Amino acid sequence: MKENKIREIEIEKVVLSAGALGDDLDKEKKLLEIISGMKAIKTKARKRIPAFAIRPGLEVGCKVTLRGKKAEEILKRLLESINNQLKEKQIAREDLSFGIEEYIEIPGIEYQRDIGMGGLQVNVVFKRKGKRVELKKRKRGKIPLRQRVTKEEIITFMKNKFNTEIIGKKK
Repeated sequence: MKENKIREIEIEKVVLSAGALGDDLDKEKKLLEIISGMKAIKTKARKRIPAFAIRPGLEVGCKVTLRGKKAEEILKRLLESINNQLKEKQIAREDLSFGIEEYIEIPGIEYQRDIGMGGLQVNVVFKRKGKRVELKKRKRGKIPLRQRVTKEEIITFMKNKFNTEIIGKKK
């Protein structure tokens, strides 16, 4: 019996991000560009946080969004840097997130003297085919809860496709 193609899970995007201020922000932006091979954009603060001297409009981070085959290739390298292990609490419905403390742990990336030491966050968003129905502008529809990707489905997808071990899973 054929499986329903609409039920197949795929990676929608992989977002690499890092937060910093001033000169450190430029270093983090350069780091993301080296890792991804794409241009990173700076993000601005929306709220005022007096304890950290942050005001609306201040550049506080940078990010790169990857899609398609490039996203899968980079995700595979980034998972190697954390020994292909994810904690169960890092996985939620439709996405998973993890951090890399030092970029030199990533295979193929060497230490850059002008950047120094730094880390980044990785966010992976999953989807099923048909998600465009809820995103398009004309004749927009709603996607039922059964069409969304669950935590358990993400765990099985990561085990099968990337050979990832899930830590903290209750048996």
